[in-house]
Amino acid sequence: MYQYRTSGVCAKNIEFDIVDNKVVNVKFYGGCNGNLQGISKLIEGMEVEEVIKRLSGLSCGFKSTSCPDQLAKALKVAIEKAVS
Repeated sequence: MYQYRTSGVCAKNIEFDIVDNKVVNVKFYGGCNGNLQGISKLIEGMEVEEVIKRLSGLSCGFKSTSCPDQLAKALKVAIEKAVS
């Protein structure tokens, strides 16, 4: 299980697993519960790189980031840790 402390968004933490290069068991703590549950269900089983590609750079209102963007960043960090 990976854990990521978010920055600049309403959600405080994200937890997820990567199994066979697929994102599974995504859980956001804080934030817009319904929307974040929907995102979690939509990306369940999706390839890590595809999730990063689709969610990177999304903003929320006046913020320069969003909960989906923070998930993409968390996945990038997880990949970097797995490689090193």
